[in-house]
Amino acid sequence: MAQNTTVTVYNPATAITGPIQTPYSSHLALSQSLRGGAILQVTNLAQAKIAEEAGACAVTILDPIPAGKLTISRMPDPSLIKSIKNSLSVPVIAAARIGHFVEAQILQAIGVDYIDETELLTPADDENHINKQNFQIPFISSARSLGEALYRIREGAIMIRLQGELTNSGNISETVKSVRCLMKELRVLNNMDDDEVFNFAKKIEAPYDLLAQTKQMGRLPVLHFAAGGIVTPADAALMMQLGCNGVVVGSEIFDYEDAFNRVKGIVQAVRNFNDPHVLIETMMMGLNLGDNRIEDGS
Repeated sequence: MAQNTTVTVYNPATAITGPIQTPYSSHLALSQSLRGGAILQVTNLAQAKIAEEAGACAVTILDPIPAGKLTISRMPDPSLIKSIKNSLSVPVIAAARIGHFVEAQILQAIGVDYIDETELLTPADDENHINKQNFQIPFISSARSLGEALYRIREGAIMIRLQGELTNSGNISETVKSVRCLMKELRVLNNMDDDEVFNFAKKIEAPYDLLAQTKQMGRLPVLHFAAGGIVTPADAALMMQLGCNGVVVGSEIFDYEDAFNRVKGIVQAVRNFNDPHVLIETMMMGLNLGDNRIEDGS
């Protein structure tokens, strides 16, 4: 399946395409460099270095949570962010809690390349997401459907994570469900008459103007990556063949003894997702597909 690499300048506030240059359109164009790549979620510098060496297009820094402990998770330590940013050449993404615009202000001041407003951290506001248009830095948000994705874009997101399970179970079923839901709704939308879009906007609870713009473009206006449970090259290739622009791999990948080979295999699978011969090679890169996680000695 060929990936469309055309960059359309898009303004979420007015839903207009054209040559107008705005901070949002610049961020949107910049995000195209991530297309066809694998973003790795990391919790320390060692993991970040493995990710970059294995070919990740970017890393997302998360607050490390001790195994088996229920605790509040927040934005990562600024010193950790600076350490990783100073050590890596790939874009650095840092996570902020949903609705916590002050964490976002801090991350912007630190100088990260993107902010991921993520449900993987404990939400600060259950009802209100960050108004991303108040910031000069690009944002990534999650969604599980077309309607939710368009609302996140309305807030100013330049990339959507199609999110599956939030646990590190390695189960991709919820991720597949989210991806298929979005792609199905896009197919339904693209086959509609223009006068049917109003009703569809109500049905999926989406902003009408953005929905109409999506129909005109024939795709989601921003990149969409699959996230949740992706731990093998085959998982990554599945998401790409279903229509995603890339994948987000959880930090649980580093719990495996062959973490470097797994990440490298996933990167190659994303780049060659339609080539079964390359996929065979990625699945034979010394990977033990059993649950060979490193035991916690504590």
